[in-house]
Amino acid sequence: MADPTPTAVTQNLPSPYLEGALTALGNSLLPLLSSANALPTSTYTGSQFVAGQSDLQNQAAQNAAGLGSLTGANAYQQFMSPYQQNVINTTLGQYDIQAQQGLQPLSAQAISAGAFGGARQGVQNAVYQSQSDLNRAALQAQLEQSGYQNAQQQALSQLQAQQGLGTYQSQLGAQQQTTAQNVLTAQQQAAQAAAFAPYTQYGLVGQQLTGLAGGFPTQVQTYNPVQPISPVQAGLGTLTGLGGLAGKIFG
Repeated sequence: MADPTPTAVTQNLPSPYLEGALTALGNSLLPLLSSANALPTSTYTGSQFVAGQSDLQNQAAQNAAGLGSLTGANAYQQFMSPYQQNVINTTLGQYDIQAQQGLQPLSAQAISAGAFGGARQGVQNAVYQSQSDLNRAALQAQLEQSGYQNAQQQALSQLQAQQGLGTYQSQLGAQQQTTAQNVLTAQQQAAQAAAFAPYTQYGLVGQQLTGLAGGFPTQVQTYNPVQPISPVQAGLGTLTGLGGLAGKIFG
């Protein structure tokens, strides 16, 4: 028949100096582990911690979009002088006056040669007028070409200036964006550190207690586990108690 006497149980417990601290630490950690107290990741993640393009970068993009007006076959037209045609007309007018004056020596030569009004004079005048017209056309083309080249140069200069400005704006804007991102990253790290602060603090406390545990002796506790009472034993105990009570009453 098996021995009904329960076997003694021996267990090693933390030092009484640390047991209270460990219990308090465990009680504090339990609420943090519940789903209701999950880490609020939205406080340290999301687009609010991503720096957008700076104003200078946006301006550079707008300027780049407007460079199309400075290129192409007709880009020079906006840089043509509004007085260009007046200059051409005045210059050609002066040329016509000088050209008419050039006919006078031919008439004088024809008169002195007795050929005034003749076929010879007509041929000379026609040759002179033809050459004068060619010279006039060449002068007009030269004036127009000069104005065109000047407008083209101004368009090119403006294009280069706009491109240089766009490059400067992009570079400076990128620096501004980097600076803004550094600020947002620091804010994100601070928000994350704040969210993890309880875990970090309790983790450090746990490490300290773990380190201290080796310096304190553990306590050994031995006890006999309580065995459950069967219904028969409970009934016998009740009868025994009633018999003792009856003896006291009728004794």
